[in-house]
Amino acid sequence: MVLKSYEKREESITLAIDRDKESQNAMKWALDNLLSQGQTLTLLHVKLKQPTSLPYSGSNLNRPGDDMTEIFLPFHCYCARKDIKCQDVVVEDFSVAKGIVDYVQNNAVETLVLGSSKSLLRFKVTDVSTAVMKKAPSFCDVYVISKGKISSIKSATSSPPHSTMRHHVHTQTNNQNVERRQQTMQRAHDEIDFKSPFSRKGREGTYQPSMTDSDISFVSSGRPSIDHMFPSLYDNVDVSRLSISSEYEEHRSSSATSSYSPGNHSIDLGSSYGAFSSSSLESGRVSCSSQDEMEAEMRRLKMELRYTMEMYNTACKEAISAKKAATELHKWKAEKEQRLAEVRLAKEAAMAMAESEKEKSRTAMEAAMAAQRIAELEALKRKHIETAGEKKRVVSSLANNDLGYRKYRIEEIEEAAEDFSPSRKIGEGGYGPVYKGTLDYTQVAIKVLRPDAAQGMSQFQQEIEVLTCMRHPNMVLLLGACPEYGCLVYEYMANGSLEDCLFGRRNSPILSWRLRFRIAAEIATGLHFLHQMKPEPLVHRDLKPGNILLDQHFVSKISDVGLARLVPPPVADTATQYRMTATAGTFCYIDPEYQQTGMLGTKSDIYSFGIMLLQILTAKPPMGLTHQVEKAIEKGTFAEMLDPAVPDWPLEEALVAAKIGLQCAELRRKDRPDLGNTILPELNRLRRLAEESKSFGRTQRPSPSMSSVSASSLEEIMSDPQLQYGSDSSSLHNSFAS
Repeated sequence: MVLKSYEKREESITLAIDRDKESQNAMKWALDNLLSQGQTLTLLHVKLKQPTSLPYSGSNLNRPGDDMTEIFLPFHCYCARKDIKCQDVVVEDFSVAKGIVDYVQNNAVETLVLGSSKSLLRFKVTDVSTAVMKKAPSFCDVYVISKGKISSIKSATSSPPHSTMRHHVHTQTNNQNVERRQQTMQRAHDEIDFKSPFSRKGREGTYQPSMTDSDISFVSSGRPSIDHMFPSLYDNVDVSRLSISSEYEEHRSSSATSSYSPGNHSIDLGSSYGAFSSSSLESGRVSCSSQDEMEAEMRRLKMELRYTMEMYNTACKEAISAKKAATELHKWKAEKEQRLAEVRLAKEAAMAMAESEKEKSRTAMEAAMAAQRIAELEALKRKHIETAGEKKRVVSSLANNDLGYRKYRIEEIEEAAEDFSPSRKIGEGGYGPVYKGTLDYTQVAIKVLRPDAAQGMSQFQQEIEVLTCMRHPNMVLLLGACPEYGCLVYEYMANGSLEDCLFGRRNSPILSWRLRFRIAAEIATGLHFLHQMKPEPLVHRDLKPGNILLDQHFVSKISDVGLARLVPPPVADTATQYRMTATAGTFCYIDPEYQQTGMLGTKSDIYSFGIMLLQILTAKPPMGLTHQVEKAIEKGTFAEMLDPAVPDWPLEEALVAAKIGLQCAELRRKDRPDLGNTILPELNRLRRLAEESKSFGRTQRPSPSMSSVSASSLEEIMSDPQLQYGSDSSSLHNSFAS
C-alpha cells in the first residue's frame, strides 16, 4: 500500500505506546510510512491515575521512574537505527483514551498512530483504539495499526489550530532545567562519595571525556557488545556539551522529554544532567556537566545491560525448553517404535491364530456337511417308510365301513359342482381346487385332490381323520368325503378367507377394527383347542390368513389341517420335540427353529399366529412385517402402520395387540408367550371391548353376531376339548401314531 508523503513540522506526529507488541508494530509502520531521517517522533504513554493518588504540589517537574525508562528504551533504540529523533511524553489520567485525546487536542497533533490490541496500554482496556477514533479532533489523522497493517483510519477534515501548549511546554521546561541544574550543583558539593567511578574522578578535577573513556563495551562469551547492539547510545555524548548554552539548546531541541497531564503539568523525562549555578566557575560547570553526562550514560548502559541480560536469559530458557522438547520427542519416538514392534508381533500372532482357526473351521465345516448328507439320507429313508405306512393306513381305512363322516358318490359331487365347472370354482390351494355346490339342500364347499399334488393322498386321509374326530365352533366342519376320488365336502363359508377380506380380493367387504379383534380372539381359541387335545396335542403347521375362513356372520374358522401333526404332551411346549419331521407350511409363516432343525412343537403355531395377528392390524404382506412394526413403535409412528381402510382405530388397544403379535413372532421358541395363560386372556379382553362398543360391526355392513355360540360356551369348550371329540380322540391318536 503506497501512502502519500507526509511533510510535517516538528512534534506533529505522535505514537501512543505501551509494553505490548502492537505498539512496536505501530512504530515500525510509522517509521516506514510517515517519517523520514531527521524528523522528530513524539512517544506518548498514558499512565493511569489511581483513585487514591494525591495531586502534585510544589514544583511540577519530577524525574521519571525506572519503569517509564524501560517502556521508552526499546523505542529509542529502534529510532536511533532509523536516524529519527524521539521526544518522550507521559500523561497521567484516569482513562487511557481520554488522556490520548486530550493530549492531541491541547497540542494540535496532526497525526496520531496507535496499536490495536485487547490490552493496548497498561491496564487491559479492550476498546481504546475505538474510543480514540470516535473522540479524536477533526484536524487529526488517526491510524490504528494491527499486526503491522492498517486496521482502521480516520482522516482529518479541518486544519489544525495554533498550539500555544508547545511554546508553554518548552519555556517551562527551560526554566525548570536551569533550576534543576542549580540544585544538582549544590548537591554535588555536599555529597562525599559518588556511586560511579566516573563521578569520583570528576570531583578531583576537571573531567574531559575522551573517545577511550566513552567507548565502554561489555564482552562475554557468546554475548553481543552493547555498543554494537545499540550504536545510537553514544551519539548524545559530545564534547560540545561542555558549554552551557550549546548543551542547553541541544537538550531543548532533540533529547528533552516532557510529560503532559490533563492539568497541563509537564514533567521532564529526558534530562539527566546536573543543575548548575550561573555564578560558578567555568571549570566547575564543565566538570559537573561532564559528571552529569557520565551518570546519565551509566544509567543508560546499565539499562541496556539489563535488557541484554534479559534477552540472554530468555534465549537460555528457550534453548533449555527446546532441548527438553527434543529429549521428550526422542523418548516419544522410541516408545512409539517399541509399540509398533509390539503391535507387529501381536498382528503376526493374531494372523497365525486366525489361520489356525480357519483351518479348524474348514475341518468342522466338512464334518458338518458330511453329517448333513447323512441326515438327509436318513430323512429320505424315513420319508419313504412313512409314505408306505400312510398308504397302507389309507387302504385300511377305506376298507373299514365304520367311518365318522358321510361318504358321497362321485356322481353326487359332480352334480353338485356342475361337473366341476369353472364358474363354480371359488379358490385353489396346494391341495387342489375348491368348488361351490349344493348337497342335501345345503351349500357346501368341495375340495378336489389334484392328481399331481405332492403327498395329496396322505394329506387327504389325515384331514379326514382330524376333522371327523373333533367339533369346535372355530374349526371348519367336514360334512363328508369321496375317498375314491379324493374329494372333501365342507360347510360353505360365505365370506371367503381372511386373506381375501384383508387385501380386498373378490369384492370382499372391509373388516372393522371390532371384527378384527373378535376374529383374532376366535383364531386363538381354535388354535388353543388344537393344542389342548387329548391324549396328545395337535400342531396345525400351516396357519395363515388363507386358511382362516369366514361364514356369513364373519365367524372365523380354521381350515386345511392336512399338515397337522401330533406332539407328545411332555414336550409339546419345549424346544426339543418328539421327532424330526420334514418342513411343511408356507414361507414367512414357518417357525424359524422348525425351519432350521425340523423340530416341531405347539409354539411353532404361535409364531404363525403372531405374523397373522400383525397382518390383521396392518393389512400388509408378511415379508419383513415384524421389523416394520418394531421400527414404527420405536419412532412413534405406529398409527401409520395400521390399515388405513379402518379410520377409527383405538390406538392404545391396537398397540397392545401389535405387541402381542411381536412377542409371538420372536425368533427363539422359548421367548414366545404361552397361548392359554398370556395371549388368549388379553385377546378376549380386546374382544369384549369391541362387543361393548356402540357401533360394533363391519364397515358398511350390519353388526354381525357370534352365530349361536356364546362366549361362555366357547370358554367351556376351550377348557375341556374332550367334550368335542370324546372317544374319537383315541382313534385320531392311533391314526397319527401309526
